[in-house]
Amino acid sequence: MAKERLLVVTQHFWPENFRINDIVEGFLQDGLEVDVLCGLPNYPKGEWFDGYGPQGPWEEHFHGAQVFRAKEWPRKGNTSVNIFLNYVSWPLYAWSALDRLPGGYDAVFCFNTSPVLMCWPAIRYAKKHRIPFTNYVLDLWPENLYSVLPVQNRVLRSIAQGVSDWLYRRCDRLIAMSTPLQQRLCQRTGKPAQAVAAIPQYCEDFYAVPQHDPALEARFAGRFNLVFTGTFTPAQSLDFVLRAVLEARAAGAEGLHLLLVGDGMSRESLQALAQELQAGDAVTFYGSVPAAEVPKFTALADALLISLSDSPDLGLTVPGKLASYMAAGKPVVASMNGAGAEAVAESGGGLVSPACDVHALAENLLALYRIPAEQRAVLGARSKAYYEAHYRRAELLRRLETFILQGA
Repeated sequence: MAKERLLVVTQHFWPENFRINDIVEGFLQDGLEVDVLCGLPNYPKGEWFDGYGPQGPWEEHFHGAQVFRAKEWPRKGNTSVNIFLNYVSWPLYAWSALDRLPGGYDAVFCFNTSPVLMCWPAIRYAKKHRIPFTNYVLDLWPENLYSVLPVQNRVLRSIAQGVSDWLYRRCDRLIAMSTPLQQRLCQRTGKPAQAVAAIPQYCEDFYAVPQHDPALEARFAGRFNLVFTGTFTPAQSLDFVLRAVLEARAAGAEGLHLLLVGDGMSRESLQALAQELQAGDAVTFYGSVPAAEVPKFTALADALLISLSDSPDLGLTVPGKLASYMAAGKPVVASMNGAGAEAVAESGGGLVSPACDVHALAENLLALYRIPAEQRAVLGARSKAYYEAHYRRAELLRRLETFILQGA
């Protein structure tokens, strides 16, 4: 019996650090044949990764998957102009690259982070070849756009809304990462509930295995380490987090230390704010690390921080990092609204405060700082149990495959 063939469309792919890399590995391990249409790696700094540039390479292999790359305008310093050009360039180049694909696919799947436009070439291919197309909506547009680019012009916002809704309606199937987002997509597209699945983002299994790095742990010993891992964008509102950390330290949490592991478009502004507030040793900007090394930092953490800006639309989503945090078995400090906050509260494995509420977050940090280590361990155990029940890779990967290929 011939293997089922799947075309994956995503602007961001290996060697960039996105969960689609592991999803593709999972598809391959489960016996699917996979081709990937993606961009040239330059995220998050906007600089070409070593070995890549305007001249390609255009074809590679990744764990048995054939990878086809299309051009894109690099983000180049993450200015508004370059992010816009990056958003619109790749879908156009990817559309022109569709003829390079060998074909014979049973379905098309898009891992749709920003921009929503990246699903357009996937829609074009699926419609032309009359095969089902499933779009995994990780960033809801145009709402997510406004958290990165402050578009105020009414005409431009109307265009963004219209384009986003048109693209979502053109998808045969949609996947949302939460039930509230599923309901919103049904309302916006008019699709029946059976065409829009709610499947949370899983995390890779290695996040559940602590990695103890003696040198790293010695470097940050003697402090209460509040660790954040991931990308720095306005959507995370890390400026509010930094102010809350300083407020908690002033209120008695002298050893509280914010360890930021990652990079992104907000890094320079955050560093400038830290200098302005004279944060000193209250915060460390560690920089990016490979995903497989993140457990070294969650292992040394006393608590793990997750935050989102005060937007009702962002509250529809559950960030993928929440699964990896819970897998680490550490208390979670959440500064956010909506589905993500509800998951942390339901787990009993952390403390939750409203998005962008500096004082409430500072109070939670101070409370967690003061409780005995044994009580924090209990919170961590509850987080791990919630991960085991809701975010295991094997189960969620199976659900993805079934919905993409069978629509059920």
